[in-house]
This record gives sequence, structure tokens and C-alpha cells, in this order.
Amino acid sequence: MITLSDKGAEKVREFLASQGSEIETAGLRVGVRGGGCSGFQYALAFDQQRDGDQVFEDKGIRLLVDGPSLPYVQGSTIDYVDDLQGAGFKVDNPNVIAACGCGSSFRVADEQEVSAV
Repeated sequence: MITLSDKGAEKVREFLASQGSEIETAGLRVGVRGGGCSGFQYALAFDQQRDGDQVFEDKGIRLLVDGPSLPYVQGSTIDYVDDLQGAGFKVDNPNVIAACGCGSSFRVADEQEVSAV
């Protein structure tokens, strides 16, 4: 399961509406890709559902996750923050054991799975 904070859901709704997307078919894609100094980076995008996606719904928002990314983001909460360092989505991920200083990349416990993504 992946969830959204209240502020995260509000911002996703705003972005989808500004793009003219139908909230019934569009959603926030939550994924990971290899890269960064800690091994993985989050890939967040507004998208349509694709074959093989796991779809979670929270607060009326569809969260789309591709199969290979699911083990790395399972249990995460997506928030939206607006502070002195800027504004954007932030992932609170219980699977992370280490993150780089700037917070843009992370590492998970099972190093064997690094090559899977």
C-alpha cells in the first residue's frame, strides 16, 4: 500500500486538474530508477495506468506503481512540502536505510535487488 498525506493529495488533484486530466483514469506514478550517490532515485510523474501497474487509491487519487518499483516503495507515504529548500513532493519510505545528503537518492536493505531495477 502507498498513501498520500492530505497536502499531497490536494497538490496531486491541483496538478491533474491543471493538466485537464481525468482523475478517474490519471494518477501519480510512483517509481524508482537506478542512480544518484546512494543507488536509487524516485521517479514521480502524472500518468495514465499501464499494463503491469499496481494501482492504489488513497483520498480519491490513483497511485500507479510499476512491478519492479513496488518492493522499493511499498509502505511509502507521499507528501507535499513547501519550505526554505523549495516546494515539491517528498516520499517518506520505510524501506530506506540510507540516503544521500541532499535527499535525492536512497538505498534499501537488500543490496541483491539493486541490479533488478
